[in-house]
Amino acid sequence: IERADGVQVVFEVELARALAARRTGLMGRQVLPARHGMLFDFARLGTVTMWMKDTPLPLDMLFLDESGRVLWLYADAAPGSLTLISAPMPARYLLEINGGEARGLGIAVGD
Repeated sequence: IERADGVQVVFEVELARALAARRTGLMGRQVLPARHGMLFDFARLGTVTMWMKDTPLPLDMLFLDESGRVLWLYADAAPGSLTLISAPMPARYLLEINGGEARGLGIAVGD
């Protein structure tokens, strides 16, 4: 991710392209190393809705457009929550990283 100040923040990510991978996501993961995450590819712009069911780690959810720009950021999603989380605009990708990591690394909407 390239921040507005030009600094690049690199993550090692697992790709969730298939429906089964997108449904499971990071459920059941007890540990997510720093600067690691999961990138969901929904193949086209659309409504993206997530939840934290069976996910024991707090996560930041970065909703991205087709070019990879951060459209919306949901910080510190609560572990195990059934609350639906959706960006207020269509997204193509979603990057899940450790809760608080976006803030700590200075990542913001527009990056």
